[in-house]
Amino acid sequence: MTYLLISIPFLAGALIGALALTPWRERRVAGRQWAATGIAIVVLAILTTVFDSLMIAADLFSYGHGHTLGPTVGLVPVEDFSYPIAAALLAPALWTRLTLRRRTARKDPTDARA
Repeated sequence: MTYLLISIPFLAGALIGALALTPWRERRVAGRQWAATGIAIVVLAILTTVFDSLMIAADLFSYGHGHTLGPTVGLVPVEDFSYPIAAALLAPALWTRLTLRRRTARKDPTDARA
């Protein structure tokens, strides 16, 4: 089994979750959420590249030959980016959904969800 096959369900679940949690009726809020998602993906990809490359260079861990696709960024196999990308997809979506409910509850004091 390759790392890619392990990663695909996590990425698919994160993408489905992020799309489901996006408040599509609030276009401005949805746009900010996806902008935050893009920024988070870039930042986490940079951090993953730097720190995973350092850990691989220090021989703290390695990937078995034949279990990766082959392409790397620095010393990091491309499959290793799937978990930070999944986190970057879900975190802004959850944050947006939870804070949107709180803002809505503050606007309508008769709302029972608060």
